[in-house]
Amino acid sequence: MEILQNTPEFKVSEIEVAEEVIDSYLHDVKGSGYYVLIAEAGETVAGYICYGPTPLTDGTWDLYWQAVAREKRGQGIGGALMEAAEREIKKAQGRLAIIETSSTPAYENTVRFHLGQGYEIIARIPDFYAPGDDKLILQKRLI
Repeated sequence: MEILQNTPEFKVSEIEVAEEVIDSYLHDVKGSGYYVLIAEAGETVAGYICYGPTPLTDGTWDLYWQAVAREKRGQGIGGALMEAAEREIKKAQGRLAIIETSSTPAYENTVRFHLGQGYEIIARIPDFYAPGDDKLILQKRLI
């Protein structure tokens, strides 16, 4: 939670949802529908990724949340978390990974990161989150 709270891109309401998702996972690891991987640096959590199968689909998975501690960014942690999640998704016969994110300037680095990981923007929903804040949908084919 400290990483999320210290990530300026996230609004308070978004952090609350992320906490609910993490709590759901911790309460019922097998039944929550979420998977969480963490990266550690020494004995400190340096980042995490949360993902899960998309309901009512055949092999489509959502990457819900990913965050790396600000002081640990640029060290390959985010890429390693993404690769680890994609490996696990492939093991589960996943074929498509989807990311939804904001189009605001605060998320430019996030979008650039995902594009660098091989994702492509496949859709934009104008004014989805708020006026001037479009939803970007990115995808990566895993097979």
